[in-house]
Amino acid sequence: MTKSLQDKVIIVTGAGRGIGREIALLCAAEGAKVVVNDPGGAADGAGSNAAPAEEVVEEIKKRGGTAVANFESVAEAIPASKIVKSATDHFGRLDGVVNNAGILRDMIFHKMSVEAFEAVIKVHLMGSFYVSHAAARIFREQESGSFVHFTSTSGLIGNFGQANYAAAKLGIVGLSKSIALDMGRFNVRSNCVSPFAWTRMIGTIPTETDAEKARVEKIKQMGPEKIAPVCAYLLSDAAKDVTGQIFGVRMNEIFLFSQNRPLRSVQSSDGWTPQSIAEHAMPALKGSFYKLDRSADIFTWDPV
Repeated sequence: MTKSLQDKVIIVTGAGRGIGREIALLCAAEGAKVVVNDPGGAADGAGSNAAPAEEVVEEIKKRGGTAVANFESVAEAIPASKIVKSATDHFGRLDGVVNNAGILRDMIFHKMSVEAFEAVIKVHLMGSFYVSHAAARIFREQESGSFVHFTSTSGLIGNFGQANYAAAKLGIVGLSKSIALDMGRFNVRSNCVSPFAWTRMIGTIPTETDAEKARVEKIKQMGPEKIAPVCAYLLSDAAKDVTGQIFGVRMNEIFLFSQNRPLRSVQSSDGWTPQSIAEHAMPALKGSFYKLDRSADIFTWDPV
């Protein structure tokens, strides 16, 4: 059987554990040469440890694949550019980037520190930009390449205590769409994946009530290996016409998410005043308002 990523060079950030690890393993199994990037920090980003990335590289090699470990942080521009340089130094080219690296610093909004907000933005949003920006010049020159960025229903829909994470993840949607628009002329694709999977980051979800415990048990059924096939597909030539989209993966379900478009409009030939907006415009629009839903309110059925 033909391997979908034969001889392609793929960077996977945050690939030492969880979803990133599974993506790196599958990409290698599909014939790619993989840069396994992970500084090995804790779920909140603290500390570093070479072991996670090195262990994934060893696992890939044991299975007959090709990989190299990289320990740079995505949260600063120069170290992030070194991840891209690692790919070209070792393998001579670059064909795909998976921006998976992430940390969590959950806290209800009025108690969230500035540092906690900025740290999460730097890893998720700025990190996705830094790595993509360094790779973009290579993709432009060779007129090919694929970006896979990770978003979340915390941003797409909503969640408690995650203003930093939600802002970063929705920002990534805008980043991905802009890359798709700006680089489409060079045959460069950019898509988002919103994963549902049990990882150490999800392990921070509170489990104090029976409902919370039941929700976490459902999430535990969803292994990170279920996310990898969609990512490998999006990196492959089979996805050459797929760009600017947002996909969700939940066990064996794949979703295509909607994107922001106008729902309703109201018009007044005389223009609007605050009073006429209150009297006419807002009552007409209110029927189409979105509720303050959370992800769990929308995805109410068990994973299948």
